[in-house]
Amino acid sequence: MLTLHNDYHAGAHPDVLNALVKTNGIPQNGYGDDEYTVQARTKICGAVSQPDADVYFLVGGTQTNQIIIDTMLNAWEGVVSADTGHINMHEAGAIEFTGHKVLTVLSRDGLMNPADIKKLAEDHYNDPSETHMVYPGMVYLSYPSEFGTLYSREDLLEIRAICDEFEMPLFIDGARLGYALGSHTEHVSLPELAEIADVFYIGGTKLGALVGEAVVFKPGKAPSHFVTQIKQHGALLAQGRVLGVQFDALFTDDLYVRIGRESDRLAQRIVAVMESHGYERYVESPTNQQFFRMNEEQYKKLTSVATVTLWEPPHNGQYIVRIVTSWDTTDEMVDELDKALD
Repeated sequence: MLTLHNDYHAGAHPDVLNALVKTNGIPQNGYGDDEYTVQARTKICGAVSQPDADVYFLVGGTQTNQIIIDTMLNAWEGVVSADTGHINMHEAGAIEFTGHKVLTVLSRDGLMNPADIKKLAEDHYNDPSETHMVYPGMVYLSYPSEFGTLYSREDLLEIRAICDEFEMPLFIDGARLGYALGSHTEHVSLPELAEIADVFYIGGTKLGALVGEAVVFKPGKAPSHFVTQIKQHGALLAQGRVLGVQFDALFTDDLYVRIGRESDRLAQRIVAVMESHGYERYVESPTNQQFFRMNEEQYKKLTSVATVTLWEPPHNGQYIVRIVTSWDTTDEMVDELDKALD
């Protein structure tokens, strides 16, 4: 069976794993106060062109989303998100568990229209009962989105301006950021993203790390006593070196972007193969997540040769399926898929 259902099924990229093995026996301080974490932080600050950025390493995407949102919002505030956003759909109410409401905006192919974000904020402040309602306190978006799609530079700048107008920080979820940076289509660079967002994170778990996300705050934007608050949320690793070593490797010799670029290339090859066998593309995505619409016969044939994700319950005989490439996807696997569907 070809494994194409997610981008974290295969463990660590060999270069990352080798770095963990190579450094394993060298004693280090705990909680991120080790030489590898310091190196990783320095490399990331250089990559985002913000030498004074505040960089923290957390264990996973859900913990990262929850901690950033909870520590940056006031008690009376909620977070604005696409209705398809990860924090709204696939995090088991982790945000609401902290007491903050997710305020949703309708999306198209996973993307919010900036005008809808502005309308949500305007509607709140124009309501005579605003003091009895949850205030929009932050905007959250994913880059890439849950459908692998990318906001344009213009849309991101417009959302930034709306955030400034209503005094809302902009938080960009980069769980799959490397696939955006590796895309063949227009995308923002790491320095541009760091300039647009108040805080974003560089996903490691879905891009070749065993575990870990690197959170980047603009200088002065990190919440007070952020490390203490990470610990209060149960997400501070005593063996912080595990995170530092991996990100040090990912930001050596452009490995992070190379993983994304190769995965994106293979995803486009899969699109061509699927379409050549009569499978219909469901969303136009330039990154490693690809979605297809198919009938039951096509679904059975595909799932007899590959593990894929059924994205939503079948409806009227139609199946929506997600196929995902990762660091361990190869051209030979795509060739095998083509042959199996022939």
